[in-house]
Amino acid sequence: MAEKEPREKTRSDGSELGQTARQMRAAQPYIAAVWKLVGGAVVGVLGGHLLDRKLGTGPWLLVGLSFLGICVGFYGFLREMARLGRRK
Repeated sequence: MAEKEPREKTRSDGSELGQTARQMRAAQPYIAAVWKLVGGAVVGVLGGHLLDRKLGTGPWLLVGLSFLGICVGFYGFLREMARLGRRK
């Protein structure tokens, strides 16, 4: 049998990426900004919960660190979105 040569993966416009890959690459900075928001909240909640269990302070460190984590995450999110807005 004759061996088939692999097809070229380049498109007519010369790009090697498909439409979905280009869209994912374009969305990546926005996904990273959302992860900053979520990450700040998660770190605050987990830190507060662990410190409350260790120190026996009830829900107060959980509430305080959750609020702080949400604020820090929101600040990072807004800062990243402003930076992305300036770039375009």
